[in-house]
Amino acid sequence: MHNTMVKNERLALWRKNFSGFWSIYSQNRMGLIGLAILIFFTLMALFGPLLVSITTLSIDGVTKVLHPPTSGFWLGTDDLGKDILAGVIIGSRVSLLVGVAATAISMIIGTVVGIVSGFYGRTADALLMRITDVFLVIPWLPLMLVMAALLGPSLGNIIFVIGITSWAGTARIIRSQTLSIKERPYIERARAIGSGDSHLMFYHILPNVFPLIFANTVLVAAVAILSETTLSFLGMGDPTRITWGVMLHFAFSMGAVSHGAWWWLLPPGICVVLVVLSFTFIGYALDEVLNPKLRRRDQ
Repeated sequence: MHNTMVKNERLALWRKNFSGFWSIYSQNRMGLIGLAILIFFTLMALFGPLLVSITTLSIDGVTKVLHPPTSGFWLGTDDLGKDILAGVIIGSRVSLLVGVAATAISMIIGTVVGIVSGFYGRTADALLMRITDVFLVIPWLPLMLVMAALLGPSLGNIIFVIGITSWAGTARIIRSQTLSIKERPYIERARAIGSGDSHLMFYHILPNVFPLIFANTVLVAAVAILSETTLSFLGMGDPTRITWGVMLHFAFSMGAVSHGAWWWLLPPGICVVLVVLSFTFIGYALDEVLNPKLRRRDQ
């Protein structure tokens, strides 16, 4: 009975918090635009590959390569006569998958390092922050290129490389917040009644730094998708998987610019820009929602 009441209270509190969150978020036009774009590409990634397939344009038995947009092939064809629109739709799934998976790796590492470093301090803090400084100082693009070249061009390796090279900024942010939270009175009271370190970090510090984690996750996702596009464009991606970056790589390497095949270059590039902008817009909106100092005051 008591457990049921606690669950109902938590559910009611969650609904109240979400209602307050959405009422503020919905007033941010930039955030709504970003959310709409992200929902569109998410639906395209989930259901688009189930509705389309890569087909080849043939006229009178002749395969039409680098054919301009036409009826049935709205974005034209590539150097093999394949439908570019189908490639863009199918590539959205892999591009978003890489972004989400790499972001998850990055946020887990950054959150664990930041909380442990800020909570324990001293030797642990010094050691973890020096490692973090190394990842912050080394330029991310050369580091990713070297690691991708060593590990090989596979989808799993690309996800690992992006995740392992993009956690340092998150660790720094979480550490600074942890240093502030661990000095608050309720932490001392919890410690006085016998709470252990793991209990304090998981049940007291983590929930309080979660808004920062949530807002930072959105921005890291944009960087992850852009990183995958960069690696694939430079030839370090998985050539057996269709992604927006791989499409751009083949478009440039096969001379789309010299042939004036703008329909091969623009669609995947525009998709990357829109998705990155959507995450950026959502990130700025979340900053305004989660930080009362940034909210616009009614005039």
